[in-house]
Amino acid sequence: MNASVPRGRKAVARLLFGAALAALMAVSTGGAATAGTTVDAGPGSGSTVSSRTDAYLKDTSSDVGFEPHGAILSSFFNSPDVKVCPNTSPGCVHSNPVVGSTSYIHANLRANGPYGTGVSFGTLKAYYTTSGGGANWPGDWTPIGSRTIAVAPGGVTSTFITWPNVPSLGHFCILLRWESETDPMLFEGPATSINTQYNNNIVWKNANTVSVGGGGIISDRPFALANALNVAAPFDLAVRPLAEPVPGLRLVADLGPELFARWQRGGQQGEGIRVVGRSQIEFADPQRATIKGILINPGERPVLKLSFSAAQPLQKSYGLQITQVGPLREPGESFVVGGVDYTIEPGRPQA
Repeated sequence: MNASVPRGRKAVARLLFGAALAALMAVSTGGAATAGTTVDAGPGSGSTVSSRTDAYLKDTSSDVGFEPHGAILSSFFNSPDVKVCPNTSPGCVHSNPVVGSTSYIHANLRANGPYGTGVSFGTLKAYYTTSGGGANWPGDWTPIGSRTIAVAPGGVTSTFITWPNVPSLGHFCILLRWESETDPMLFEGPATSINTQYNNNIVWKNANTVSVGGGGIISDRPFALANALNVAAPFDLAVRPLAEPVPGLRLVADLGPELFARWQRGGQQGEGIRVVGRSQIEFADPQRATIKGILINPGERPVLKLSFSAAQPLQKSYGLQITQVGPLREPGESFVVGGVDYTIEPGRPQA
């Protein structure tokens, strides 16, 4: 994290999202508790909280709570402080939730962020949406549950939210919001990507495990797109390895008839791709493959299908990132608006 960020937040905002968003930022802190304000800590607490508190969750491993978090080129949508597990054990490993089961969303809330001290009292709220790139707040998100807790100074408070009867969607993006009277949001608009980076009490968890067996056996995953503008705009779908390339991986995006027709009308643009069916596009070069110019209308969230397969079984796990790239505030911009970090692991496909 750049150490100059806290003294020049507006300058950073202009660098990341342009002057218009910086102007919105300037008026977004209304309602924050100011220094010297005494706030009731809540029923049964027996105490009050003075001035501004600041509990936060990490967007990335290097995040220390500054707003905005300047990780525009990193996986700001895969918080290390969130994991979904089949049990309540704090030592569990993040996994895909099983449809119909009860899962548990674990979170780490960190005390003493850069904008306040003292005990933070508030409510942690969890939401889900279809796994994918952009997602608009609040319309694309469905509530899961919440937990009201106190975050004590000097450490990390771990908690979980129960997710009963996981719906049949199967693969999800998770959003967590820490809501506190003494720890207000800095800025919120329709784009979840902006909200996540501008509020250290909002985090996004888009991570999915894909088991890839040999012999061309296919694992399918949904990938949803969104547009936070009030006009239609073209977006790109880009694939990059998180470290070394996945050997022998075949990755195909099925846009479906409508999205494919829009892509054709936009000039069938792309890099490192080839058409392999009526609406299917293969990412032939996963080092730099991008489908460019998919037109997305405001207010819609179309879902395409990603198919993963390999000629031979993998010998270890690999990381692969798929992002939606396009405008956040006005047409013509090019930013990562969301995405998913996939763990491609050996084995047979799983639901």
